[in-house]
Amino acid sequence: MLKLNTTEIMGVLPHRYPFLLVDSLEEVEEGQKVIGYKNVTINEPFFQGHFPGHPIMPGVLIIEAMAQVGGAYTSVVDGVGEGKVTYFVGIDKARFRKPVLPGDVLRMELEIMSKRRGIYQFEGKAYVGETLVAQAELKATFADK
Repeated sequence: MLKLNTTEIMGVLPHRYPFLLVDSLEEVEEGQKVIGYKNVTINEPFFQGHFPGHPIMPGVLIIEAMAQVGGAYTSVVDGVGEGKVTYFVGIDKARFRKPVLPGDVLRMELEIMSKRRGIYQFEGKAYVGETLVAQAELKATFADK
């Protein structure tokens, strides 16, 4: 089972602060699943405006964090990504169950549903502790830069 820290993730993803939304990958099982983590801190730039006095991590950034976990997976396991850009081709069945707050540790679990004709499909679930906070089906493909 493969694990990656933040520095290693920056070696496989093009994202950088403030848009790198994955701190570590803890469980990578080829062809099956990947689990990534994001430590949500009050210093995140999006908390300044979302929402003053009541900071909540935007749902779209939770989805993006799950997508980055999937992107890191495809780079590490399948070698996809070098000289490529990643494009979302679909986000289905997105649901937001509970707010994600400063101090939370966001655990993102993605199962690989399919990999056909260059399109990866993941079922993603995000948790804080054992509480499901968000979920979505994500589809992505890769194109030359």
